[in-house]
Amino acid sequence: MSEEAETEEPETGTEPGTEPEEGAESGSGVPHIFGRQLKRFRLRAGMDRAQLGSRTGYSASTIASYEQGRRIPSGQFITLVDQVLGAGEVLTELIEEMEKAQYPAFFQDAAALEKEAVALHVFAVQAVPGLLQTEDYARAVFTMRRPLLDEATIEQRVAARLSRQAIFERKPVPTISFVMEEAMLRRRLGGREVMRGQLGQILLIGQRRNVEVQVMPNNREEHAALSGPFTLIETVKGRRIAYVEAHRHSRLFTDRKTVRELEEQYGILRAQALSPRESLALVEKLLGET
Repeated sequence: MSEEAETEEPETGTEPGTEPEEGAESGSGVPHIFGRQLKRFRLRAGMDRAQLGSRTGYSASTIASYEQGRRIPSGQFITLVDQVLGAGEVLTELIEEMEKAQYPAFFQDAAALEKEAVALHVFAVQAVPGLLQTEDYARAVFTMRRPLLDEATIEQRVAARLSRQAIFERKPVPTISFVMEEAMLRRRLGGREVMRGQLGQILLIGQRRNVEVQVMPNNREEHAALSGPFTLIETVKGRRIAYVEAHRHSRLFTDRKTVRELEEQYGILRAQALSPRESLALVEKLLGET
């Protein structure tokens, strides 16, 4: 599941957000509200930005970017700065909304569902799924995007993407599977060294007991999902949801008919793809050739 597609208003039965204008900060209202509150408590504590930075381990310029709503701080920073400034949990109350604001508006609902999923199944076509990406690969993906993203937005998106990988450490562990096209694993996005690191990461994550990685080889004569990538999500309450990506569209489907159709496609895809063991052997082979 990636957060790079754009959206339009959904049809009945969908639950996405709305894409901000190109170049706008996703969820910009919340970061600016947080920034104003941070500045208010800093001034009340009689600190300048450099002093607050030294107390929290951040530079004055980073504190400025947080106060101006240009960057989104981590939950760890928010918790620490709330204590340092004696904000009485006013700042920590915004952690959940700030976490959502890390993502483009259209991806925020999907990210929240992903974070709490008990089962997650991803079919990827063009690039390695975000949950598997290394920092260098993710940065290459966002740097290549057109229209261009500014540097601050790229770093924000990279950090948000990497933070999603906490799902692998969650207890109880969710069931996660990936089906990826072989062609994407042969595409050296970011260059040879970036791709070597990426293939190595796929191998490491693919060895987790709750994760299965499968590759759809180029020479398959049958393919159940030529319509494009999607993600299937199951919540702790047993709710099943499908996240579907396409050019200029990104949608969450909750109606049973659509979800069932995609579940059927995914089941057939897994049967058509290489087995998890064969898939990891192919990834290891590609790593040796890269």
